[in-house]
Amino acid sequence: MSKRLGFGVDIGGSGIKAAPVLLGKGRLEQDRQRIETPQPSTPDAVAEVVARLLDHFGWHGAFGCTFPAVVQHGVVRTAANVDRSWIGVDAAALFTEVTGRRALVVNDADAAGVAEERFGAAADCDGTVLVTTLGTGIGSALLSGGKLVPNTELGHLLIDGEDAEHRASSAARDREELSWADWAARLTRYYRHLEDLLWPDLIVVGGGVSKHAAEWLPLVEARTALVPAALRNSAGIVGAALLAADQ
Repeated sequence: MSKRLGFGVDIGGSGIKAAPVLLGKGRLEQDRQRIETPQPSTPDAVAEVVARLLDHFGWHGAFGCTFPAVVQHGVVRTAANVDRSWIGVDAAALFTEVTGRRALVVNDADAAGVAEERFGAAADCDGTVLVTTLGTGIGSALLSGGKLVPNTELGHLLIDGEDAEHRASSAARDREELSWADWAARLTRYYRHLEDLLWPDLIVVGGGVSKHAAEWLPLVEARTALVPAALRNSAGIVGAALLAADQ
């Protein structure tokens, strides 16, 4: 039986990464390729990089693509960490036109959440799963019974009068030179607030800092089980490919 492949692209503020994906296993079929995100990260410049990555792998079929913003039916609605010229752009239509392949575009945290729910840390949970990505900001994905509720943007909840990600993201920890214990105290406040709103059965914590989870995750106090993400840096690529294949 031939391998069933998909293709995922993960657009970030500093790099754009891509690889073919083994859809039945939720892992990369080849090593990912990374190209620096162009500056400024305008729609045309980013689309050209996406086309280069598809050409690099010789991929000619449909593909999935993450984007660090609210994305409604392929249209970008916010631009917290990308060029503001993206607001209102139909990214799915743009990438389809520039690459000549059908594109699905989704929020980056949503893609990571889908990957973790199907093949990662939440694969055995049938209830309500919250996936958070701690990085420059805080991304979130909410899944119930395996179904994604898109664009939750829970990193922007106001807690104690401040945007949550301004105090509890990984970037905030670096910026303020917080100890693991002090940062965990802020995360405790954040996750307890989410628990009171959503009552999840499981919280998966991702982002680059998750590889150091043993240093700080046991210090976060919550009634819900908190576990580190399993797919790490491949989650966005895998999730994008899975969602595109589901179309």
